[in-house]
Amino acid sequence: MTTGTGVAQAADNLPPKQPLVQDLQTGNKECAAGDQRVYVSGAPVLSAVLYDPEEDNHPAEANLVKGEFEAWWTDADGVEQRLTRTTLEGHSGSPQRWHMPEGSVPPGAVISWRVRANDGKATSPWSSEGDGSVCEFVHDDVNPEKATISSPEYPENVYWVDGVGVYGHFTMDSPSDDVVAYTYGFIGGPYGTVRPERPGGPVTIPFLPLDPGPESLTVRAIDRAGRSSGQSSYDFMVKSGRAPVAHWPLADAKGATSADAEPGTDAAAGSGVTFGAPAPARTQLTASATLDGSSHGYLTTDAPAVADPRKSFAVSAWARPADTGRNMTVAGQDAGQAAAFALGLNARGETPDWSFTVGGATVSGGAPEAGEWAHLLGVYDAETGKAQLYVNGHEVGTRAGATPTATAGAFQIGRVRDGNGYHDRWHGELGGVRVHDRVVVPDEAAELAHRETSLRGHWSLETAPDGASPDANGGAPLKLGPGATIYRVPDGSCEWWLDPDCTPPPQPLAGDGHLALDGRTGHATAAGPVLDTSDSFTISAVVQLADREPERPMTVLSLPGEHTDAFKVRYQPEQHAWQLVMPHKDERGAPETVVARFARADGRDGIGERVAVVYDDATDKVKLYVDGQSGADATAALPNGWRASGPLQIGRARTGDGWGEHLHGDVDEVRAFTGALPDGRIP
Repeated sequence: MTTGTGVAQAADNLPPKQPLVQDLQTGNKECAAGDQRVYVSGAPVLSAVLYDPEEDNHPAEANLVKGEFEAWWTDADGVEQRLTRTTLEGHSGSPQRWHMPEGSVPPGAVISWRVRANDGKATSPWSSEGDGSVCEFVHDDVNPEKATISSPEYPENVYWVDGVGVYGHFTMDSPSDDVVAYTYGFIGGPYGTVRPERPGGPVTIPFLPLDPGPESLTVRAIDRAGRSSGQSSYDFMVKSGRAPVAHWPLADAKGATSADAEPGTDAAAGSGVTFGAPAPARTQLTASATLDGSSHGYLTTDAPAVADPRKSFAVSAWARPADTGRNMTVAGQDAGQAAAFALGLNARGETPDWSFTVGGATVSGGAPEAGEWAHLLGVYDAETGKAQLYVNGHEVGTRAGATPTATAGAFQIGRVRDGNGYHDRWHGELGGVRVHDRVVVPDEAAELAHRETSLRGHWSLETAPDGASPDANGGAPLKLGPGATIYRVPDGSCEWWLDPDCTPPPQPLAGDGHLALDGRTGHATAAGPVLDTSDSFTISAVVQLADREPERPMTVLSLPGEHTDAFKVRYQPEQHAWQLVMPHKDERGAPETVVARFARADGRDGIGERVAVVYDDATDKVKLYVDGQSGADATAALPNGWRASGPLQIGRARTGDGWGEHLHGDVDEVRAFTGALPDGRIP
């Protein structure tokens, strides 16, 4: 092969620069040779960025160069074959490309190529000369064969196998020896690409089922040229997650000296444990145990609940601390003279938080409050090697890498062990302690912490016999005050669908009637607070303003204390928005949390708006919804709601020593719930 360089030039012309290897590409891949050579599918495209010296620039002339490409290979008969191509002129510094014709090079042969620049007067050295390099590629026109898939934990088409929270390991392999990657996807994710250690080798990926039911894995093998195999599918059936290996409800009879396990080993109780305390409201627990914080306030087993802390496990419980000023342990397990893991309350920082410690790692988060129940769940995932913590069904803190001990000792409730003995004893109530020998997944975490909502009042406002609109649940009726009436379509109204000259009367917001308020004195009240606003609650109503441009704020819902409202929902015309206002104390002038949601007043020209308030005491969040939608401006932190004492108010709010912000408009379908309805149920 000839490697001479033509450098003939005019006296005032400098030759183009030698193309650099880093400026050469085969397709979209960098120039390479030998074992690193490029594999391409389809017609090859060779490209090079070519330069002419800047000194050759002339005001009247463009600085142009063209590329002289050369490719060669040895055919099946051992004869060298060669192709050349000179591109059209292009500007210095721009790519020059050779689109090689389809079929111009044989599949499977190693093709070498190089390039040099020509400015019309001189040529550069070849890109392969000196410190340069020849580029090589192989044209691959054969797709790899389909991948095979196997899993020891989840065999294909078997009804049903293990379950949610238990990892499966899926091995992908292809008979083709040039496969360098596998793309994969499970139903709903995850999706990804993995690469074997060597071309043609297998790859194994982990998969954690999050839901029971049919599942499928699809895989494609990708070769060095980027060619894809056909799709392989692997179908398997996932059972629901395994039940706990140990469960202590702690709802034993008063006077009991041990806690029954369902299943697991019964836990002996110290003399500082008293059974028969109240359970967290709206849960399946019927009672709990009180631990007095002394050296006698604990429960313990004579066997471990987690057989091997190096494998995946989870520990959970309902906890209500009597105070938050000291470290306290909910549950844990011994490991010789130390603890394998512990779930509890950490008071070492500026503010107390919940914590889960395992294998030298601690995850912390949440905000414990004295006298308030919280559900805690610590999870160790052996596949990822990380510990994580859930508080009230929501993951908190940052997952931490852990190295658990292999030692497994007695399970402890209410205390933790170190070299100096037991300490950090629990003071308060505990219930529903569970241990799983697997990962507990997010949906299960939310279910364990779930508190049922219950409808406390539903006023359809269809009728008001004796001036009171009944509650559909049989509770306190809404008593109509002066300026409040129930609107129904008048009897004898014309039938507009039969009479084109008829002007139809307004229709109720919902059903056969609604509450109409005059904006001066109109209101309605339901006896009793109806809701405990210090705990989670939801309240909603359909409301329609009578004016397109209201002149003042108007309240649709409020629940008063002695001096102010625990909350009120009002329309604020200056902001063209519905507002939720929640004072922090039952005091006049107390600081307020205010959130808002934009909405135009329609002046009774429409179907009204659905407003709803959700206070979640477990997450210390309050949200305002309008027509099923909330947002960042309509969401706020509210650590401590206080309990209202007055009757539910429709159409007015506390102002000074009396009432004001009377609503001019209509209200319908008022509903009040104990508990925080989830986002999906609000619309």
